[in-house]
Amino acid sequence: MGLFARRRMAAVAVVAATALLTTAGCGGDEPAADGPVTLTVDVFGQFGYEQLYQEYMASHPGVKIVERGTGGNLDEYSPKLTQWLAAGKGAGDVVAIEEGLLVEYKANPQNFVNLLDHGAADLKGNFLEWKWNGGMTADGKQLIGLGTDVGGMAICYRTDLFAKAGLPTERDAVSKLWPTWQDYVKVGEKFKAANTGASFLDAATNTFNTILLQSAGNAQGYSYYDTSDNLVVDSNPAVRQAYDTTMDIIDSGLSGKYGAWSEEWVSAFKQAKFATIACPAWMTGVIEGNAGPAAKGKWDIAQVPGNGGNWGGSYLAVPKQGKHQAEAIELAKFLTSAKGQIGAFKAKGPLPSSPQALDDPAIASSTNPYFSAAPVGKIFAAGAKSLKPVYMGPKNQAVRTEVENAVRTVELGQRNPAQGWTDAVTNAKKAAAK
Repeated sequence: MGLFARRRMAAVAVVAATALLTTAGCGGDEPAADGPVTLTVDVFGQFGYEQLYQEYMASHPGVKIVERGTGGNLDEYSPKLTQWLAAGKGAGDVVAIEEGLLVEYKANPQNFVNLLDHGAADLKGNFLEWKWNGGMTADGKQLIGLGTDVGGMAICYRTDLFAKAGLPTERDAVSKLWPTWQDYVKVGEKFKAANTGASFLDAATNTFNTILLQSAGNAQGYSYYDTSDNLVVDSNPAVRQAYDTTMDIIDSGLSGKYGAWSEEWVSAFKQAKFATIACPAWMTGVIEGNAGPAAKGKWDIAQVPGNGGNWGGSYLAVPKQGKHQAEAIELAKFLTSAKGQIGAFKAKGPLPSSPQALDDPAIASSTNPYFSAAPVGKIFAAGAKSLKPVYMGPKNQAVRTEVENAVRTVELGQRNPAQGWTDAVTNAKKAAAK
């Protein structure tokens, strides 16, 4: 997931689905000889699998599916997964891996089942080519993960706050307000001048990441590392461009400074404390979960400034330490199938990485009632096949954290932009060297 990247999500109740199942790989629909099989699925954020689990268990009596980590924080999830893999115990039977961290896990492919040994090669056509390739090791001999979602880009906004500021509220009119990020800043300045009591956007770091991935995708195809795994944080024009544009946003006083993914950030959704947020497809589920039922119909979705972009996306992998690998593989295949990706999109909004799912009327013609019946299929899915991937290097997450921390210090007034950039480069190099 993409779902999303999708770095942290608002806390939601952990789902523990109950039923019995055994997969076709272990005796068809007959119960396992040693009793029920429990499959644990480790996720973060909102993957939208709850109903899919129920459907899968209903058709496969013999196994119980338990999900851990729904709504969780990626910065907490990933270290735990790394620790479990190193210890040889503790990881789920199926684990989600965010795209920005995938390279790190692919460096130790021995920790995962090679899905190519279990018929996954036949599934290649079910995924966008670059998404499939992302799950392969560098030597092309092992597939450690099947793709879930891709990001897509948009801006989600509150129509009530736009109306209060005297701005257009209809999504096409709003999209026309900001063909570029400079125009987005100008609209923000108008919003700020209206004194609505809310900030124009939630957090500078979210916007920074959106601009960076958009710029990188439209140019070099990489952000903090080039495709030879050289750290280029201080030489890639896309990084500096995103930083400078974000500094303009901060200097204009447009950010609510809510600290993305913090409790304060979650509360700001409920209290309508900001009007816009960078919004990859998976973010729609986060917004609905954070803002709650009372905000239904008060949000809408407009085009992102600039030209497209892709933020987020994940993979499902099967650790070798699991006791029920055959069953876990079949479940991972189901969840990442076109049917599974369509179900997840309907539930929580993560945009499919399956061409078949993207072409399905259930996606192409879908609307989201929470977001004023926005045509999410048209907004997100229409351009998904042409999304340009951004290469993520070996310490991408650690480097990204340091750069975003530097942006945050400027946002909070602790550093000026020049000092923030120096910190970003210096601390990114330290993180990459660890």
